[in-house]
Amino acid sequence: MILQALCDYYERKPDLPRLGFETKAIPFVIELNSAGQLVQIEDTRHIEGKKKIARNFLMPQGVKKTSGVAANLLWDNAEYVLGVTSAGKPDRVQEQHAAFLAKLDALADKIDDTGLKAVRTFLKSPDRMRLEADPLWPEILETNPVLTFRLNGELELVCQRPAVRAVLEDADTDAEEITCLISGEQDGFERLHTSIKGVWGAQTSGANIVSFNKDAFNSFGKEQGSNAPVGKRAAFAYTTSLNYLLSKESTQRIQVGDASTVFWSEKHTDFEDTFADLFDEPPKDDPAKQTRAIEALFKAPQTGALSNKGDKTCFYVLGLAPNAARISVRFWQVGTVAEMSARIRQHFEDLEIIHASFEKPHLSLFRLLVSTASQGKSENIPPNLAGEFMRAILAGLPYPQTLLQAVVRRIRAEREVTYPRAALIKACINRQARYSPSQEKEIAVSLDDSNTNPGYRIGRLFAALEKAQEEAVNPSATIRDRFYGAASSSPVTVFANLMKLKNHHLAKLEEGRKRYFEKLIGQIMSDINDFPAHLSLADQGRFAIGYYHQRQAFFTKSESTTKGE
Repeated sequence: MILQALCDYYERKPDLPRLGFETKAIPFVIELNSAGQLVQIEDTRHIEGKKKIARNFLMPQGVKKTSGVAANLLWDNAEYVLGVTSAGKPDRVQEQHAAFLAKLDALADKIDDTGLKAVRTFLKSPDRMRLEADPLWPEILETNPVLTFRLNGELELVCQRPAVRAVLEDADTDAEEITCLISGEQDGFERLHTSIKGVWGAQTSGANIVSFNKDAFNSFGKEQGSNAPVGKRAAFAYTTSLNYLLSKESTQRIQVGDASTVFWSEKHTDFEDTFADLFDEPPKDDPAKQTRAIEALFKAPQTGALSNKGDKTCFYVLGLAPNAARISVRFWQVGTVAEMSARIRQHFEDLEIIHASFEKPHLSLFRLLVSTASQGKSENIPPNLAGEFMRAILAGLPYPQTLLQAVVRRIRAEREVTYPRAALIKACINRQARYSPSQEKEIAVSLDDSNTNPGYRIGRLFAALEKAQEEAVNPSATIRDRFYGAASSSPVTVFANLMKLKNHHLAKLEEGRKRYFEKLIGQIMSDINDFPAHLSLADQGRFAIGYYHQRQAFFTKSESTTKGE
């Protein structure tokens, strides 16, 4: 299903390279005249920030590089193309250069082309003095960059000339015929599939989704790709599509924890263009981009942006993670645009919770996940958590219990209930309540006086006791810093002492504030008969929300009072 959908996407994108070609960044182009003499070396790079970015060209598809010698046609690194090196082994470099020349000779037996003749002439008797005099030569010798050729005065490269393209498009016609598992049609057999690049954390040279390189993976004595026979056209189509979606320039990829996530639709829709904005961090030069995208998503049903025809379009989301020399599928979700849109709207509705006016109205996936990680570092996000979270969002299922555990654990460790953590706890508990026979009331967006859950009430009480302490003595370390962990998990062990301590704090307040706190604490305590010995994980989450809601209520009232004055 995954590979079929990628093949369909390839057919939908006529601008992607056709069979036998790939898009490749080429920093240097050697320009020759028709007699095979060096004219100049062109630097195709441009400056982006502090980096030099090479221009992309349509090139003959590269061979799958291993530890052996394998040359590409009419392009490769300087060791292969020119037989020069500053760090490599001279004998091996000469072997590489010989392989490059042999591939040119094999092509010359099939076609008679001026550009190919010029390249062969140049390589068989290169003008070393002119090469070494070029200002780019020291960099080429040191960095071993990718090189290719062009005839002086022409726009196309030698490898793009009509005669060369014709040979490449008809290549491998003598390959073994098989019934392709993806297309179901007769096609030439692809033994080794093109590597997939761009998966965060995978090998820079690329990795594979379809790969068999050990006896344990083989069946009935078959080797490599024979275990999953895929035709050349289908293999080229799915790898080209996936490499395009994963490329740095792609607008159809986001990073979800350790999963490089790509998405596409059966046919072009506006949802395909805005999906990344819904989950990704907004760019620094446009911090409101995510907010606009989410607002548009919520207004779409009313504005007609999601028409009945567009609603039924299939939408695909694929999460990939590195696994040694292979790529593992973290998650794969398929649904219509209407289904995906509704589930994402529900996700943001579930996350909605009161927060400070200066905080963002909507939280990106990264901000939510990093709030569960030690030291707030993305590398500390549990590896499988991000994928499970994303799957739950797109499938409309309860969030994983590991997510709630991670948030509660982080709050207990740091003793801080932040906006993202409170939003996650609310969403986790409310989603779970919808899928279980529990009679527990859903958590509201802001302070809910009618919520009688013990965990929620005790959390509110803890916030009130802390606020009274702050106003009375302004301590360097509040009761939250000292007792939050015990109060949220085993309240009976600490609240007897805290209730006694609050009498000393209230005695130090002016009469008006003292009466306010006595009334508030009495109202909260009206539904608390006894402090529980232990709180379940969900009630520990409700404790955090009760604490957070009550603290936000204090700040909101303070802001309102200030504005009124």
